[in-house]
Amino acid sequence: MPAAGSRHRATAAARDSPRAPDLPIQAILARTMAACIAVAGMDGDTKIPDGEGPRREGPGAGRLPGAAQLALAARRPVALIGLMGAGKSSIGKRLAVRLGLPFVDADDEIETAAGMTIAEMFERFGEAHFRDGERRVIARLIDGKPKVIATGGGAFMNAETRALILERTLAVWLDADIATLVDRVRKRGHRPLLKGKDAGQVLRDLLAVRGPVYAQAPIRIASKPGPHHETVDAIVDALAAANGRADLGETP
Repeated sequence: MPAAGSRHRATAAARDSPRAPDLPIQAILARTMAACIAVAGMDGDTKIPDGEGPRREGPGAGRLPGAAQLALAARRPVALIGLMGAGKSSIGKRLAVRLGLPFVDADDEIETAAGMTIAEMFERFGEAHFRDGERRVIARLIDGKPKVIATGGGAFMNAETRALILERTLAVWLDADIATLVDRVRKRGHRPLLKGKDAGQVLRDLLAVRGPVYAQAPIRIASKPGPHHETVDAIVDALAAANGRADLGETP
C-alpha cells in the first residue's frame, strides 16, 4: 500500500496538471452548423414532386436559401411559360414547395372544368375551343394571391392571357433546347400537337413562332437536363432579384 505522502503528491500533481481547454461556444456552434449543412446538402434530385423539403441555393453550394430571400421571391404570383417539355409542371411543383406557395397546373384545371382530357377536347372541339377555355381558366387562377401557376405551351400566345400574366404575375420563361424537349415529351404520349408527327420538327416550328413572344417574359431561365433543383435555384434567385428591383421602383 503506498504511503499517505505518495497519495497526496499524486493528487496534487493531477490537480495542478494542465487540462485540455474547453471549446469556445463559437467553435461548438460552428461544428453544429456544419453538421446541419452537410445533412441538408445530401439532397440529390430525389423524386418527391409534391413534398420535398428545402434545397441548396446552387449546385454544390452546401447552404440553404435564406428566409428573407424566399419571402422576397414568393411575394407575387409566378406564371411559368414555355414549350411542352420545358418542365413547367415538374419544376413548378418543386418551386412551389421551396417558396411555400400553392401550385396549380392550368391544364389540370382545364380538364377538371371540362370533364375530359385535353386530347379529347382537341379531338372533339378543336384547338380554338380549347384555347378559349384555357383563357378563362387562367384568368380565374390569376386572382392576385401568390401561387405558382404552370401554364400550357400556347397560353401565352393569347394576347388577352399574355397581358394578364404580364400585369399580375412574374412570368418565367423556361427555355430548353430542342433535344431536351424531344427527350422529355417522348416519355409522355398525351400531346395532341405531336400526334402522328415528328416531335423535333414540331417543336422547332413552335419555337420559331412562340420564342419571340415568350421573350416578353421578364425572366428567362434555362431548363437543363440536370437535376430540377438546380433550375429551381436559378428561378428563386431571379424572382427575388426582380421583386427587389420592384421595391426600388425599377422594372422587374
